[in-house]
Amino acid sequence: MVNYLTHVTSIVPRLPPAIDGVGDYALNLARQLRKNFNIQTHFIVGNPTWTGAAEIDGFPVSQVSVGVAGCRHRSPDALLTLLSSDRSSSILLHYVGYGYAKRGCPIWLVDGLQRWKSLFPKRSLLTMFHEVYASGRPWTSSFWLSPLQKNLAARLAQMSDRCITSKQLYAEIIANISRGKHDQIPFLPVFSNIGEPDKVLPLSERQQRLVVFGGVANRARVYRESQAVLEYVCQRLNIQQIWDIGTPTGVNLSSITKVPILEIGQQSAEKVSKILADSVAAFSDYNPDFLAKSTIFASYCAHRLLPINTKGSASVVDGIEPGKHYWVPNPQGNELGNDMEMQAIADNAYSWYQMHRLSITVKTFAELLNN
Repeated sequence: MVNYLTHVTSIVPRLPPAIDGVGDYALNLARQLRKNFNIQTHFIVGNPTWTGAAEIDGFPVSQVSVGVAGCRHRSPDALLTLLSSDRSSSILLHYVGYGYAKRGCPIWLVDGLQRWKSLFPKRSLLTMFHEVYASGRPWTSSFWLSPLQKNLAARLAQMSDRCITSKQLYAEIIANISRGKHDQIPFLPVFSNIGEPDKVLPLSERQQRLVVFGGVANRARVYRESQAVLEYVCQRLNIQQIWDIGTPTGVNLSSITKVPILEIGQQSAEKVSKILADSVAAFSDYNPDFLAKSTIFASYCAHRLLPINTKGSASVVDGIEPGKHYWVPNPQGNELGNDMEMQAIADNAYSWYQMHRLSITVKTFAELLNN
């Protein structure tokens, strides 16, 4: 029988009440670590603009910032002070460069962890790479800063005792930049941040309702760039109402489709879960090659509705196949068959999700933290 550690320090960009997918992921993971393995989490928030409570759901929360002329400032010393005073033997870093620095280059974070590692070499660092490094067009800052971002990610990979990520591509990149330290890196697509219902109804027993859920940019793109596709989907699926969930987009939704759109705003995870569990389909406009790291796509799959994406990948990516795990509408062709085919896609997406649902993901993290 494994004797699991009792405490872990989790470094995150932000936590609720901020709207942050990585923060939600880390908090849900901490809840499940406590429930399943009695592992307690101390959170360290790395964004100095975050304003939240000193305790969330029974988890103590500290913030990497020191007062400098009335301002909040992050530094390697501030991080080292927090880590040195913490009794946890293991650190779980949720890494996404832009979460810790405006230009995606959190030098303070990597320097602070490097100093901590040199002082406490027997303590363990597990890094969850939600992202590795960015690239972009030559006229963007991400293009010019990509070498520095890659260098920081490589330093993290090399100092980490173990790594995990959400995409096969990321696992291969991390293995490469770790210079041989990590050759087999587990990857688990993200889980649903709004829960996993125990009972999921077949599509035939649900409301003829289409859900558009997620961040402002994604939902606004749906309404501004995919009106014809949205109209086609509503007609093809006999949708009676569209429910828009999230921070208002600022788009005038009354003229988007002939089907009424109800803006219900931000809702609790429990409320969103109930809505999805009783909806026939959900719509998104997301890069199809990155669906494995989308908590929105994960929530669609977990609720066994018909996931719809405006674009399809050219191949199977992270076990996700267009036409099998999500529908790519084509107004020029009636490519979706009868209700049985719709249900088959929903079932396939649901089955794919079960391989990395929260209970499985948390077991992997617990094992990595204790190795």
